[in-house]
Amino acid sequence: MDIQKLQRAVIDALEDVKAQEIKVFNTTHLTSLFDRVVIASASSNRQTRALAASVADRGRALQLTGITIEGEDTGEWVVVDLGDIVVHIMQPAIRQYYNLEEIWGDKPVRVKLLPASTQPAAARSAYDATDDEQA
Repeated sequence: MDIQKLQRAVIDALEDVKAQEIKVFNTTHLTSLFDRVVIASASSNRQTRALAASVADRGRALQLTGITIEGEDTGEWVVVDLGDIVVHIMQPAIRQYYNLEEIWGDKPVRVKLLPASTQPAAARSAYDATDDEQA
């Protein structure tokens, strides 16, 4: 599957459940295990689990296999592995403490994020993300 299409699907799944501070990083130069790291914040344990379920469900709808989810038991930090994209969903205090942006963040991917109160994901274009670094 095209990485940009998968990236857009992940962002849409996160936005559908009101994820906050979504950041996408290109990791192809750092590891051969995956192409993107997506980091998002959630306001509660329940929301982290709901965001993870939304991402996993979107991956299954795209017929991805081998989707794994870790961290649902506590809900403070949930990781969804979609193969080419790894999604970290964290509560703000955990995100600030571990600061994954410092590890993965040297090549941010410019993506179009919608304001919190906008149109549903189905109305968005599947190809509105680019691999350009942010200035």
